[in-house]
Amino acid sequence: MENIWAIITRADNIPIVGLIILLLFFTGITFAQAFKNDKQIKRRRGKNGE
Repeated sequence: MENIWAIITRADNIPIVGLIILLLFFTGITFAQAFKNDKQIKRRRGKNGE
């Protein structure tokens, strides 16, 4: 764990770590919206009898 922390906290790697965190954050938001959209589509299909 000490080696990983030493690599992560080097000045050159901090922006890369930040980008990975942002990637995971926005991917989570995207999947949450996609699941919400899928639920709405299923609900609409159920009402219309399709």
